[in-house]
Amino acid sequence: MKNQVEIKNGILIFIGIGLFFLLMDLFGLANKNYLRILNAFIVLFGIWKTIKNNYANGTTEYLENLVSGFKTGIIGVVLGIVGLIVFVYIKGGESYLATLSDTFFFTGKTNLIKYSAVLFFEGIASSLIGSFVIMQYWKDVPAISKT
Repeated sequence: MKNQVEIKNGILIFIGIGLFFLLMDLFGLANKNYLRILNAFIVLFGIWKTIKNNYANGTTEYLENLVSGFKTGIIGVVLGIVGLIVFVYIKGGESYLATLSDTFFFTGKTNLIKYSAVLFFEGIASSLIGSFVIMQYWKDVPAISKT
């Protein structure tokens, strides 16, 4: 049951980030680095939903919920990277990637494998940090009031 919640919220993260970046591309805001920080809130929302659901179902152990939130974030990140790869190829492949590279924290010429690897490691870090931060709230709230 818990794995289904992690997968569902991971897919929710993927859909949220996908829609966010599609809208940014549609409105010509893809080159605005400061707007990209908003995707962190989408990831945090999905992790929050997983941990909240775990507490509602009686899973209150800190480490178990931390890992569950982390897995939710990783599912969203992996799906997001697959979506990015498909999107880059739809938009023109390496030539489109060159425009993205200028807007991210990449220097010089890159390829899709390097680009995806860096995003994957950034996603791992943000999922772990996000899960930890959210668990700092949930560990102090009484289990009765967490539903």
